[in-house]
Amino acid sequence: MDVNGTVAEGFEPVRDAFARNFETLGDRGAAVAVYRDGHRVVDLWAGTRDVDGTEPWQRGTAQLVRSATKGIAAAVPLLLRRRGLLDLDAPVAEYWPEFKARGKERVLVRHVLGHRAGLPVLDRPLTPQEALDPLKGPEAVAAQAPVWEPGTDHGYHALTYGWMLDELVRRVTGLGAGAWIAREIAGPLGAGFWLGLPPEEEAAGRTGRVGRVETPEPAGALRARPKRSVTEAYEDPDSLTRRAFAAITPFPDQNDPAYRASALPATNGIATADGLARIYAALIGEVDGTRLFDPATVELARTEESTGPDRVLVVNTRFGPGYMLHGSASPLLGPGSFGHPGRGGSLGFADPDTGIAFGYVTNGFRKTVTADPRAQALVRAVRAAL
Repeated sequence: MDVNGTVAEGFEPVRDAFARNFETLGDRGAAVAVYRDGHRVVDLWAGTRDVDGTEPWQRGTAQLVRSATKGIAAAVPLLLRRRGLLDLDAPVAEYWPEFKARGKERVLVRHVLGHRAGLPVLDRPLTPQEALDPLKGPEAVAAQAPVWEPGTDHGYHALTYGWMLDELVRRVTGLGAGAWIAREIAGPLGAGFWLGLPPEEEAAGRTGRVGRVETPEPAGALRARPKRSVTEAYEDPDSLTRRAFAAITPFPDQNDPAYRASALPATNGIATADGLARIYAALIGEVDGTRLFDPATVELARTEESTGPDRVLVVNTRFGPGYMLHGSASPLLGPGSFGHPGRGGSLGFADPDTGIAFGYVTNGFRKTVTADPRAQALVRAVRAAL
């Protein structure tokens, strides 16, 4: 496999790990970028643009990053808080009165960001057509009763998180989260990230096709098996796990231009590896004259809101306000890291203690949810390079 791009001196282990991902872990097309103290030190890409194609991946190829979208979207409420426009301790209904229906009067903005709102599922899932309508998701969540007392427990709000965040942003700013990110975050940084792919970007043809890939098992290796409780949760159609991921049923074609043009802050951001890393770098420091978070907001982003057994993912998870935090379910660089993986592969995070910002995107989705082996191999390589 020909690996393209550059690494700064000392970061050669990342290039080696990236190449091994293609040789032993089944990557078809991928890119990784790393910034340190606001400067890019890793910029690598290889393979094909489309998971099922032959056209080579180019610098600037973008891919759907699934729930890694959540980490970029989470910056929006924290920036609105910094500007005095959003109070994390206020009831959601203070900004969105319709939300208080069916016992949700005491759901706080903080509960939404920390996956504590008790709203991971919809009793009536949305159709793909309804999911693309920016009004239908928020309306469905507003009409939904919590499945646990809000604020008392946590469970991953796989899809509903995005509708709640989007409507809060819209009520406060008049813009959806995608438009706000384009204007206030990605645009000023020149970062390759879109929540709602513009027509001109779709026409440019640099967004690849994604799909499922299987990972080859090394000869003689013992096959890793998920815990029985986790397997049972994903197989049981009545479990919170299955219902959370089925809040849109059936799930839309992720390569459909209409899906890519929509803005679902939980799941359909499109990014380059450099775009993910560049935004995280600007959250914790200055990048070409732009800094997004002040030090107090950085500390808030990595402040634990939820920890312990996750009622949806059925493993121990840790969340800050909108971000996954370093832990057994989603290892990042170190205890102070904050970011978000995307189901099946992608990962973006920042580590303020080392000044590292990281982005990995791939066109090949595996069955993993929070800790893909390819991304983890790259994180270990970054750690070894420090």
